[in-house]
Amino acid sequence: MTAARDPRPLTGEPLALDLLNTRWNREGVVQDLLDGTEGLAVWLADNGLDGAHAADADVLRHLRQAREALKTAVDGSPADGAPLVDAVLAHGRVRVRLTGQGVREEPEFTDPSWAPAWLAARNYLDLLAEAPDRIRRCAHESCILHFFDTSRNGTRRWCSMAACGNRAKASRHYARSKES
Repeated sequence: MTAARDPRPLTGEPLALDLLNTRWNREGVVQDLLDGTEGLAVWLADNGLDGAHAADADVLRHLRQAREALKTAVDGSPADGAPLVDAVLAHGRVRVRLTGQGVREEPEFTDPSWAPAWLAARNYLDLLAEAPDRIRRCAHESCILHFFDTSRNGTRRWCSMAACGNRAKASRHYARSKES
């Protein structure tokens, strides 16, 4: 069985930000992909996690908890978000092994239903280690999406130039033409 098409306007961000982007605005109304297990199945499939993790109520509950923790850390204060993210991370750990191919890190979980939530929280730590200043919220006032700025000069402002960036440019153009 294949999952339904992902309805979100922005996909493909790192796992932590992709989890945050399971909420988005459509014509002023907040949409939530994680409003049930059907949306969870879409999210798991979109992130390559569907084969190893069930789209059930426990995974959904844990993923929503991780999303709130990440939202607090990203949109609010890292100090306020830290205990919430740490609470998710407490449900797993990384086991480091030496293999014939070199060092291998394998996540282990106290309860497998925590795995997707834990992986998203762990990904957030990786993003913080890589470039914390590149974790951004879209600059459009009505957009609630997040992205990891991979532009060369680090000046990306919009989740998408085609959507929010274009709306902002059109709005500025309209304001200028109205003044004339």
